[in-house]
Amino acid sequence: QVQLVESGGGLVQAGGSLRLSCAASGSIFNINAMGWYRQAPGKQRELVAHITSGGGTNYADSVKGRFTISRDNAKNTVYLQMNSLKPEDTAVYYCAALTVQGNYWGQGTQVTVSS
Repeated sequence: QVQLVESGGGLVQAGGSLRLSCAASGSIFNINAMGWYRQAPGKQRELVAHITSGGGTNYADSVKGRFTISRDNAKNTVYLQMNSLKPEDTAVYYCAALTVQGNYWGQGTQVTVSS
C-alpha cells in the first residue's frame, strides 16, 4: 500500500504560480514512477506530468515550458511547479504512484486560476 498526501493548491490569478507537493508513505520501494493528473469539471482525468524512478520526465503538450515536475527522494516527495498559469489550468490535481501492483491516488487538490 502507498499513501499519498497532496498540498499546495489554491486560487491564483492568470499568469501566477503555484507549487503542488505530494508526500508518499508506505510501500514506497514499489513505486516505479509518479505523476500528476488533473480533472476539470465535465472532462476526463488527464496526465499533466510524469517522473520515473530514474528521473526521466514527460509532460502534456498543454503544460510544456510552464510546469516542472521534480522529486526529492530523501523526503519521498514529488513536486509540480506551475508557472504562467492560465484559466484553462483550473482543475482538481491528483498525485499518482505507479507500482507493479497497481496505481495509487491522492485525494486531490483544487487549483483555480482566475482571469
